[in-house]
Amino acid sequence: MTQTVDLWVDPACPWAWMTSRWLLEAAEVRDLDVRFHVMSLSVLNEGRDLSDDYVQFLSRAWAPVRVLIAAEARHGNDIVGPLYSAMGRRRHIAGVTDEHAIIAESLAEVGLEEDLAEAGSVTTFDGLLRESHHRGMDPVGEEVGTPVIHVGDVAFFGPVVTPAPKGEAAGRLFDGVLAVAGTPGFFELKRSRTKGPDFS
Repeated sequence: MTQTVDLWVDPACPWAWMTSRWLLEAAEVRDLDVRFHVMSLSVLNEGRDLSDDYVQFLSRAWAPVRVLIAAEARHGNDIVGPLYSAMGRRRHIAGVTDEHAIIAESLAEVGLEEDLAEAGSVTTFDGLLRESHHRGMDPVGEEVGTPVIHVGDVAFFGPVVTPAPKGEAAGRLFDGVLAVAGTPGFFELKRSRTKGPDFS
């Protein structure tokens, strides 16, 4: 039986990108329907005491999530995954840093209207963005970021993994993560990261 896996991501986060690639790999060897949703690191960190560098990072992170939400509002949830992937390939694989270029090229790649890029600089869709954000984040609490995964009634942050496992290794990780996260009373399993994202 197909399992629906709901994944909340912000295009600015390289760790969410890694997790999304792993889940798509897992879906090749497990019967999974992976659905992408939008959370926002900018929303998550509102009102927090942050470094100047991170404040600047978050100021740039608004545009992509606003465009994703605008695209979803116009075309439905099925467009979020392809548009997120197009953005992620440019940002995380190609190393593009110009948000306007990432958005414009990604919209063109997936065949969406150019005017959706305008959503990135206005607050028109912020209500929908916050609704999507809270649907994903509220069940896991405020001490986490992205990625967040829901499988049925089980919701959790992570996994944070690099590089993204492929083939049957991706499937085994999914089985294990779901078994751990689905254990009543289980809250945390963590160790310090020793390297950055490996996009290979």
